[in-house]
Amino acid sequence: MKLGANSVLFGGHSMEAAFRYIAMAGYDGIELSAIEGMSEHLVLSRWRELAPEIKRLSREYGLELLAMEQPSQDPERMEQAFQAAVEIGIPIVNCGPGGTTGDEASLQERIDSLGRLATMAEKYGVTLCVKAHVGAAIYNTPTTLRVMEAIQSPAFGIDMDPSHIYRAGENPVEAIAAVVSRVKHIHIRDCKGRQQSPGKPEMQANGRGDIDLLGYIRVLHENGYTGPVNLEVIGAKEYSLEQCCIIAAEARGHMQACLQACGAR
Repeated sequence: MKLGANSVLFGGHSMEAAFRYIAMAGYDGIELSAIEGMSEHLVLSRWRELAPEIKRLSREYGLELLAMEQPSQDPERMEQAFQAAVEIGIPIVNCGPGGTTGDEASLQERIDSLGRLATMAEKYGVTLCVKAHVGAAIYNTPTTLRVMEAIQSPAFGIDMDPSHIYRAGENPVEAIAAVVSRVKHIHIRDCKGRQQSPGKPEMQANGRGDIDLLGYIRVLHENGYTGPVNLEVIGAKEYSLEQCCIIAAEARGHMQACLQACGAR
């Protein structure tokens, strides 16, 4: 497994700062945030301009470009994301599920949309992943299994985030075991309690909350998963570099310990 961090943790700082301090924390790679309104280190409307700089930063700081997060399912924006991914060398584009929890029509609409985007991803030779998300049409294991069954494209996979599954009232260890055959990306963070929000950024650091992340990583290892495990901590846009670095280092240390405990490193 490759340990990375989403640059959203450093959303209040420059892209180079994100690369520098994620590398200093000991991660193998980085997931670039292209999240409008939250953290847009990769501005998709300017991706051609930014591509050489991203490649330079990857080389200079020794970080593999593991993925990109672009939540919208807007076809035009997704095509920009796929084009950028091909040129920059990013193998995975993570998008959000959209829609509304508990609405069958909304779920089917999102499945249809993701199916079309998976076809587009296949054309570009990249992988599209979606994750269950609190409040969205795809929000738990049963709805994740629905989308897995409906979309058979080899360019489509599941991005599993234990914090969203936990807040949906499920056991993340059981959930990951149920979908692991199609998992191609992991967003990882902890959370305390099952409220809608994941909590303060520092409480999202692995090991700070209630989730059995060792058990979660053990299931991945036992099933031969070797893809990215990217820390995704949100809400830190106003945090200082020091605060962001502490979260990154603490979470990475916990992930490394989990990998060692289950024999993955």
